Amino acid sequence: VQLVESGGGLVQAGASLRLSCAASARSLSTYAMGWFRQAPGKELDIVATISWSGDNTYYADSVKGRFTIFRDNRKNTVYLQMNSLKPEDTAVYYCAAGQNSVVLRAAPLYWGQGTQVTISS
Repeated sequence: VQLVESGGGLVQAGASLRLSCAASARSLSTYAMGWFRQAPGKELDIVATISWSGDNTYYADSVKGRFTIFRDNRKNTVYLQMNSLKPEDTAVYYCAAGQNSVVLRAAPLYWGQGTQVTISS
């Protein structure tokens, strides 16, 4: 499975961005999907996950109420809507696919190449 992220960029604090993760060569509909991020000099952190059906989601405390993960299995795409962005959200954001939402957080099966998100103050 090849995952390709898009939608990153440079915006001011308080703005919104929507990241997309599209899969090629295989349907994503049977995989749990998630977004991770890595800020400069910091570890890779989980941001959000969504079950294959879209019924169950998980968010890191730092993004709850501001970010929304959702998916469109017909388009083979997962999204991360990011609102009220803060400078501390600056990071490279990675899309990942996994067996289920729990396993995904520990051991994703597939990774995207990452997209840079930079929030200026």
